Amino acid sequence: MHELLRLARSFRCNAADPARAFSHRLRIGLLVAALILILSSIFG
Repeated sequence: MHELLRLARSFRCNAADPARAFSHRLRIGLLVAALILILSSIFG
C-alpha cells in the first residue's frame, strides 16, 4: 500500500496554472482508464 501511495505522490502536479493541472489530471485519468480496460480484457 505504501508503494501505491508513493507512486500516486510521484504523479502529483503542483502547477499553479489551473489549465496545466487540468490537463495533467486528464492525462492521468485516461492512463488509469486504459489500464483498467486492458486488465479487465485480460482477466475478464
